[in-house]
Amino acid sequence: MHKTFLFFLIVFIQANTIIDVSACTNFIVTKGASKDGSVMVVYTCDGEFHPRLRVVEAADYKPGDMLEIKDWSGNVLGEIKQVLHTYAIVGPHMNEHQVSIGETTFGGRAELVNSSSLLHYWTLMQLALKRSKTALEAVKVMTTLAEEYGFNCEGESFSIADANEAWILEMAGIGKGGKGAVWVARKVPDGYISAHANKSRIGEFPLDDSENCLYSKNVISFAIEKGYYKPESGQPFRFNEAYDPSNPSNLRYCESRVWSMFNRCAPSLELSTDYHRGVVGADRYPLWIKPDSKLDVKAVSYLIRDHYEGTAFDMTKGIEAGPFGSPNRCRPLVLESEGKTVVWERPISTRNTAYSFIAQSRSWLPNEIGGVLWYGYDDTYYTCYTPIYSCTKEIPEIWGQGSLQKFSWDSAWWRFNFVSNYSDLRYSDMIQDIQKVQRELEDKFYAYIPAIDKAAGELYKTDPKLAVDFLSDFSNDQLDLVAERWFELAEHLITKYNDGYIKNEKGRAKTVGYSQEWIKKVIQDNPDHLLPVWKKEKVVEPRNY
Repeated sequence: MHKTFLFFLIVFIQANTIIDVSACTNFIVTKGASKDGSVMVVYTCDGEFHPRLRVVEAADYKPGDMLEIKDWSGNVLGEIKQVLHTYAIVGPHMNEHQVSIGETTFGGRAELVNSSSLLHYWTLMQLALKRSKTALEAVKVMTTLAEEYGFNCEGESFSIADANEAWILEMAGIGKGGKGAVWVARKVPDGYISAHANKSRIGEFPLDDSENCLYSKNVISFAIEKGYYKPESGQPFRFNEAYDPSNPSNLRYCESRVWSMFNRCAPSLELSTDYHRGVVGADRYPLWIKPDSKLDVKAVSYLIRDHYEGTAFDMTKGIEAGPFGSPNRCRPLVLESEGKTVVWERPISTRNTAYSFIAQSRSWLPNEIGGVLWYGYDDTYYTCYTPIYSCTKEIPEIWGQGSLQKFSWDSAWWRFNFVSNYSDLRYSDMIQDIQKVQRELEDKFYAYIPAIDKAAGELYKTDPKLAVDFLSDFSNDQLDLVAERWFELAEHLITKYNDGYIKNEKGRAKTVGYSQEWIKKVIQDNPDHLLPVWKKEKVVEPRNY
């Protein structure tokens, strides 16, 4: 009996995963909402672990072959039936047919977790990518497997897309002793965008529109049985309120991110902040909206680089931002102080991001050319989204090695983490140096892609394999370039910003100090910083001290 291992388990076990990776953000752009007609899925994987960028090759199997399912530690949990052929996957979540999948964990009701069930959400995602040519196929693969083998997880929201359409699938377990799952999937209307961020977003849904909405047979009856929904209340059934009830904490932590993305894409809607601030009775945000203008990859990359700048919740302002306006906050985000609950904001951009991507699928091109995974390590605000065509056959070694337990310049992930962590010493200045390199590279990539597409298209007409080799080489060249530039950036930052000084363009150290705004706050906190004045003359800093 032939048995194989799941790619995601290899990646995460070897990467020494020790922290839960359930805090993530997703964003979806349909064909009609994008400038060029592509479908895009954003996934920020926010967890404290060292990811490894890999390629999984397509494979063939024999009738009767089985697939071993393992836990994070490599223990065999059971096995499922293998299919005769599996598709190739580039990076963590895009396959050779331009199908991409992202997720966010909403948790929901703890009593519905069934640890004895076989399939974790990561398993379902990888199985769907290996077995699906379309987003709808992926939805059916995931839901069928969950119902047959059980869903071993908290509640999950999935973004699932191909080159033509996008779906949101939400799923929860049914508790100890149960088998299967409860779930609902909705197709995002063309011309619209959607988002989810660690909270269930599907509320009411049609029961008689199988082209645009699918659901488990037990999705309502199980909620009634458990007391999550009472038909006699006269209220419509809402999946999110039944399986992931709202409270001030999850609204602040999760819906704030959705509001920010929607607000920036469609300011004309003037969406209220009341809902994510926990105001009782406030209107929920729509599951999807129409953006004021169409989006491209560049616009999406800016959209997910966000600390609520320019709003009342701007994390670069206030005493908590420190003297240099840092938006980064140490966890926990919810804490107690003098008997009261205190919270930090939770933005889309967070230092806890391990990796993120923008998966771009384009229907007018062959699959080998149409799928591009714009991939980046670490915090979205600091990363550089690098194009990797979905036909790429291998990944540079520096992007596929390293450990959370040991810093190494031979790991691209550690290079990005060094830059972002070091910049927190003087964020307001260093972020400008980082963004200069970031924008220089990304703007080149945006300019390259049309020409690369065209060249690959010409090769594809006569020799598809040669086109694949060309695109794979291009992807690897850009990954090598980014890794090298981030090493140079790290050296530049530690040289320019050293011992509290800032070196000018001639390499001379300059004292810059703090902003007047910060100094005023310091004096308010401790007036002893004021120097006594003996004479009516300006006090100057001693020359030798």
